[in-house]
Amino acid sequence: MRSVEEQLELVTDAALTPEPVRVSIVDSLGLMCAEEVQATHELPGFAQAAVDGYAVRAVDVGGERALSGRSRPTREDGEESGPSRLTPLEQSLPVVGEVAAGSQQPLRLQPRQAVRVHTGAALPALADAVLPLAWSDRGRRRVVAARAVRSGDFVRRPGDDIGRGDVAVTSGAVLGPAQVGLLAAAGRANVLVYPRPRLSVISVGAELVDVNREPGLGQTYDVAGYALAAAAKEAGADVHRVGIAAGEPRRLREIIESQLMRSEILVVTGAVGGSGALRVQEVLREFGDVDTTRVAMHPGSVQGFGLLGDERTPVFLTPSNPVSSLVIFEVLARPLIRLSLGKRNAKRRMVRARALGKVASRPGRTGFIRARLMRDAHTGDYLVEGLGGATGAPAHLLAGLAQANAMIRVPADAAEIRPGDVVDVIFLSQAG
Repeated sequence: MRSVEEQLELVTDAALTPEPVRVSIVDSLGLMCAEEVQATHELPGFAQAAVDGYAVRAVDVGGERALSGRSRPTREDGEESGPSRLTPLEQSLPVVGEVAAGSQQPLRLQPRQAVRVHTGAALPALADAVLPLAWSDRGRRRVVAARAVRSGDFVRRPGDDIGRGDVAVTSGAVLGPAQVGLLAAAGRANVLVYPRPRLSVISVGAELVDVNREPGLGQTYDVAGYALAAAAKEAGADVHRVGIAAGEPRRLREIIESQLMRSEILVVTGAVGGSGALRVQEVLREFGDVDTTRVAMHPGSVQGFGLLGDERTPVFLTPSNPVSSLVIFEVLARPLIRLSLGKRNAKRRMVRARALGKVASRPGRTGFIRARLMRDAHTGDYLVEGLGGATGAPAHLLAGLAQANAMIRVPADAAEIRPGDVVDVIFLSQAG
């Protein structure tokens, strides 16, 4: 029997070396950036109003001239987090124009004039501050300033956010919505990324029916196939669920051959542990090497891994039991997908937590026990509650796994976890 660590090493040694591809920035969401992206323009590219108000010269409303440096942080309503509250000035200036955001009409401010501006609008030439509406009488022809503003107040200067030549997105960054926005701000329509590995899920079993059919006596829905396809998609793969192959060798051979041409990873459920598993393995071995050595883990001891075809495509063999299949996928297949995406750390986050109750395990096998992870309301420490152990609790109950947000990792040399023991817990979601 092979240890989990040995099996994981066997799997990760087969990790693909991802070749970066160029995609549109919208399609890059969730992928890892494969290049350093520098801004070709300043953001903002011009001095603009940070609030609705009036573009003015600071000296015309009792302020200081030409303060150096970038604008100070201000609240957009012009309240106290901006410049200090000063004595009311009752300064009256004629309003000589109005500039909306996006307007390209060039305006030049003369001494003792004001121009009505909207948030994001370009400041007229010679204007060095914005008098917020909240600091004025909101006049249309003339405006009375109730407070002084200083040069740079409520102004976004060119390059305040990003300067020309600044690194907008680093190589290795995972591209979320904010990073996609930065790419757009840098003037990029596309970006070099590590692509999603193409993964196919094949379900084998004469007893299986698809979800759009009513199962007859002795038949069951393809639960494992759908669950594995969803898990692979969540891990970052480009997933194709092939569907159900009844196990007839000729048809199965055709399916394997076609999927090897389109996929970089295969997952075959129902390929170990069942009555027709040996026939499935015989067909797979026509395409390459398949190893079905048992792994010292529970659930998921019965499994297989191999490399098929000229491209040495990794293939995972799992039982039809959806819980065992999902644990095998989580522990072994998911890290391969993450490495293929260019991730440096392919494993889920793991924390130490105090067990709230007894959890049984099988000595000699590393246990992966579905669990609920939470925080102590007073100390903030992690607490964990097992939702089913490896002994005395069925390993096939999918409902229990659906309630879990974590797995307790029980060492192979431990027979049980007792209340109060501190254990390793793997996040399945970031809840808790």
